This record gives sequence, structure tokens and C-alpha cells, in this order.
Amino acid sequence: MGRGQKSLLNFHGKKQVVRDIPKGCLAIKVGQGEEQQRFIIPVMYFNHPLFMQLLKGAEEEYGFEQKGTIIIPCHVEEFRYVQGLIDRELSLHHQNHHLHHIGCFRGWSVHN
Repeated sequence: MGRGQKSLLNFHGKKQVVRDIPKGCLAIKVGQGEEQQRFIIPVMYFNHPLFMQLLKGAEEEYGFEQKGTIIIPCHVEEFRYVQGLIDRELSLHHQNHHLHHIGCFRGWSVHN
């Protein structure tokens, strides 16, 4: 196992690798079907109007019955564009208040 990974037994008794998620961040999946990628995003995203629109799309697609990781049903490129807009806005806001942006953005393909 790589650095920062833990091995746990899941609900079905099978071993799975769990990656550490930095404090203040949350894992989500973006995409549809086989084209999903996993992203680690700051929880402050959840209060941003653009991200709320993406969550609304997830609610319309899956309802509140989604189990496990939140899945945002849009193209990865679209999410990256929205992520860039939010990141720029938060960076400008933080620069004005002399704060530093949390660097917990990572994305990788999800293989089921």
C-alpha cells in the first residue's frame, strides 16, 4: 500500500484501500457511468452558489437516496471549469483577507 493509505474491511467483508482525506475536505465523484473521477474538494465549496447548482443536479438525477460518495452527474471538464471559477473567486476573497487557500484538490479516475 502507498503512503497515506489504510486497509479496512468494508460492509461486505472485503478489503478496500481508504485514502486519507485532509481535514476540511470531502471526496466526491464527478461524471456518469465509466467516466467518473474522484475529487477531493474543500467543504467551503458546498456553500458556493455554483456548487449548489451542481448539487441540485445530483438531487434531480439521484434524489436523496444516494448512498456513499456524492456523485455530481456532469462532465468532468464542466466540473473542472466550475471548480476553476470557484477557486479563483475564493483565492481573490482570501487574498483580500490575507488568508491562504486550502490545497486539497486532487482528481483521479474511478475504476469499478
